[in-house]
Amino acid sequence: MKRVVITGMAGISPIGSTWEQIKANLRDGKTGICTMHEWDKYADLNTRLGAPVTDFEKPEHFNRKLTRSMGRVALMATAATELALADAGLLGDPCIQDGRMGVSYGSSAGSPDAIADFGHMLLNGDSSGLNANSYLKMMGHTTAVNIGVFFQLKGRVITTSSACTSGSQGLGYAYEAIKFGKQKLMVAGGAEELCASEAAVFDTLFATSTRNDTPSSSPRPFDTDRDGLVIGEGAGTLILEELEHAQARGARIYAEIIGFGTNSDGAHVTQPQSETMRLAMEMALADANISPDEVGYISAHGTATDRGDIAESQATYKLFGSNTPISAFKSFTGHTLGACGALEAWVSIAMMHDGWFHGTANLHQPDPDCAPLDYLTGSGREFETDIVMSNNFAFGGINTSLIFKRWQD
Repeated sequence: MKRVVITGMAGISPIGSTWEQIKANLRDGKTGICTMHEWDKYADLNTRLGAPVTDFEKPEHFNRKLTRSMGRVALMATAATELALADAGLLGDPCIQDGRMGVSYGSSAGSPDAIADFGHMLLNGDSSGLNANSYLKMMGHTTAVNIGVFFQLKGRVITTSSACTSGSQGLGYAYEAIKFGKQKLMVAGGAEELCASEAAVFDTLFATSTRNDTPSSSPRPFDTDRDGLVIGEGAGTLILEELEHAQARGARIYAEIIGFGTNSDGAHVTQPQSETMRLAMEMALADANISPDEVGYISAHGTATDRGDIAESQATYKLFGSNTPISAFKSFTGHTLGACGALEAWVSIAMMHDGWFHGTANLHQPDPDCAPLDYLTGSGREFETDIVMSNNFAFGGINTSLIFKRWQD
């Protein structure tokens, strides 16, 4: 078994695209949620809340030949990956193009504009809006494939299109590819592009927040007054590397991945099951060979949906009791779907290094139906820990849990 470390991290989010920007907004309690007035044309859509990335533009050096197969979601994923490779000191290194590096990356779906073009064909019998790149932008594995082509990666490609666990499964499967000796390095993560259609998915389930006139007051994970989730967008990329390979090239190491657990509820597509959530966390702990009391912080999935928050908190309580600090990054960025697992892992590792952990925005009164956890609120809390856990739970009953350990030479 090989040990797996993280040597590069980067992301694009509604509250910043550097850790310094994100940390400042987390400390100040500034969320990326806003009222999406452009959604007013959808008469039956109840929510008007979203969390867009407002400052992302295609990098100038991304030429047309390399980006014509990319929609916004693939562009964000590729841009985040370039930043992560640079952070790892690997941009331009021959080792990323000789088969040693693979990619494990996901999103819930491809770019909505391309999907709409195919919808137009089916509805109107007119395919004039399609071109040779339409499918490449629409396909569920558009992020992984475009990253691979852009950086000329010749290792294995693992495509994770599993809704809210796309990013965390991307990380977990990349970890396993290196752990079992199949690759030396992996690009891992996830991305998502904001669109009213994704908000509508949850709107039909009455799971979206409708605090349309007060965007800064929602979402409210675990709060008694929560009224649903808010959809966001972004991309997160981590560079995973076999320990010996990283040490041989003198790489800076952020953390080691020591545990990964994933399973499925096998019960209902949209109703989360507390028991299998707990089992996924137990699997990660067993993989890491540690006990629950060694985990110093938990990054919650924390969607601010009624059943999701209750099931997650109860699963967490059964393993950790009331002693482990926990908070929800989605309270600041909304639910970034395919990106959330990677963004939350990045932020958790960065906070572990800084010795400060953010609170959950808008959490003022925990719901008594949620378990009595050590919920971080307000400006967060300063403390030291060497181990953090990041959890995600998706439609289809897909559960993931990742455990990271601070690297010490």
